[in-house]
Parts: sequence; structure tokens; C-alpha cells
Amino acid sequence: MATRWGLCGAGKISHDFSVAMKTLPPGDHQIAVIASRSLERAKEFANRHGIPKAYGSYEELANDPDIDMVYVGVLHTEHWRVGLLFLKAGKNVLCEKPFAMNSRQVKDLVATAKKNNVFLMEAIWSRCFPLYAEVRRLLAEEAVGEVKLVKAYFGSPQLHIPRSVEKELGGGALLDIGVYCLQFVLMVFNGERPESIQATGVLLDSGVDESVVVVMKFSRNRMAFCTFSIAVRLTNDAVIAGTKGSIKVLGPMHCPTTLVVNDKELEYPLPEPGLPLNFDNSTGLRFEAEEVRQCLLKGLKESPRMPQADSVLLTEIMDEIRKQVGVVFSQDSQ
Repeated sequence: MATRWGLCGAGKISHDFSVAMKTLPPGDHQIAVIASRSLERAKEFANRHGIPKAYGSYEELANDPDIDMVYVGVLHTEHWRVGLLFLKAGKNVLCEKPFAMNSRQVKDLVATAKKNNVFLMEAIWSRCFPLYAEVRRLLAEEAVGEVKLVKAYFGSPQLHIPRSVEKELGGGALLDIGVYCLQFVLMVFNGERPESIQATGVLLDSGVDESVVVVMKFSRNRMAFCTFSIAVRLTNDAVIAGTKGSIKVLGPMHCPTTLVVNDKELEYPLPEPGLPLNFDNSTGLRFEAEEVRQCLLKGLKESPRMPQADSVLLTEIMDEIRKQVGVVFSQDSQ
């Protein structure tokens, strides 16, 4: 039986997700419904992607008995509210990153999923890429000795995009792209909590972070260094430096296709999209969709590649970074 998906939100990421799904066997995955707050927009989306049903509200999707999994691709300021709607309706949920606006909201989502005995995963698609699986394998084998330092960079000029710069829309570099650098560090260090976090950054007039540098110290004198910015383009790569060599994930490190292990280059090509994409390498969204299907088939309630504990820790780290840099959202006092 195909996994029957319902999409929540008819924006750019849902478009790319739909295009990526077309690269998977139709016998395994089927997008059965698209829901938007505008029925007209939902119908337009459905026509473009060949989706049989369109809803003009998220509630209709929550009440649809024929859906196995809901993909939440709305603005991250809405993730908590919309996520709770689906989880309380007994729906399995794959929610775009960042999971929510702060760790209190994330813990709320996780607790609600457990209470309703449903699957919940933060859509950190990077974790599901074949290249990331190879990185985890190399680390498990200690291919570069003991890891001493991890560096991750992500910079993308986005100052012209309202959702990137406006506080009401959850803007700032950290929640949008910094999350990718931090999740990479957590993956390398097996979800370990850092012993210390030092962050400094510059804010836009709107009060969100434009550029941030974070230094984290882990047990056994291991360090991590992350830089992210919505003002400039950076190398967008990641490096794992060990006592016997290095692993380099070439940019874009959040959806990578090229790995360099001690100067040896490995390629992991992606399938071609059937329609133009909004974001780099978006056909790679197929990997998280397949990961979700495999988890459901095994009866799992969370993904071992992006466990809920990692999402909670990730958001706690982001809360601390925001505190040090001085970014406060209205959700923090609710």
C-alpha cells in the first residue's frame, strides 16, 4: 500500500516536496490531498501537481480519515498551532524545520505526539540524504580518528525576502538556515549537549538576527564553530576534523551531493526534477519522505535519523543563542 500524504500549505516548499515525490515509485507514495487556507490556492496547486483533493482549511485535512501522514509546510510561526491540530486529530506528522519557535513549543508537540501515539518528525531533510548516512558510517568507524573540531557555514543573501527579515514572520538567520549548521554538529557529536555555548551576532532593525557566529565546546575538549548569515553568501560547507584526517561536506551542506574524505571525492547525484524548483537540490526531499514511510512500516513513532530528543536539544541551543544575541519573539512570552 502506498503511503497517502496530505500537504498542509501550498507554498514554495510544498511545491518542491511534491516535485520530489514524483521521483519516488507511485506504489509507495501518493499525495492524496493539498490543504491551504485559500481553497482557490489549494485547487491551483492540486491542478499543477495532479493531486486528487483540495481543501480550503487545515481542519478539513485534520478530519480526513484517508491520510497516513501530514506534511506541514507553512510558516514556522504556525508550526506549533497547526502541528497540535493534526497531532490531536491522531495524524502522523512530518513538520518543516524549525520545528517551532522555541523549545517550550517543541516539547509541547513532542508530548502531544506521545499522548496520541502518533509519529512525529522534524523535517531536517539533510539527515536523510545518502551522503549524511555515509558521514555517520565513517564516524562510527573512526575513519578520521577522534573528531576534535566541526565547522559549518551557511550564508544566503535573503534580506529582500519578507519572511527572512520580519519578526512577525519568525525571521532571522538562526531559525531559517543556522538550524542546519547546528543539527550537523549535533549529528557528529551524537546528540550530546554542549558544555558551553558562546554566540555573538548582529541584528537587523526589525530585531531579528542577520549574521551569527557560534562556538560550542563539548566533552573531551571537542569544539564546534558555526557561522550563518542572511546578508551574504558563504561557502556553505561543513568540515569534520579528526586526529587522522578530515571529512568535508561540500556546499550546499544542508542538501549535499559531494563528500571529500581525506582528499578522496565521492559523488551522490540527485534525480532530475519534473518541474522547476524553488530551492537547491529539492528533489532530495524524496529521502525524508522515504524515511517516514520506512518508519511507518516498522511501526516507529519517531525517526532514528532525526530523533525527537535531537529536535528538543537543537531548539534549546537555539533559545540560548537567541538569548545571547538578543532576539526575542512574541511566542517566547506566551
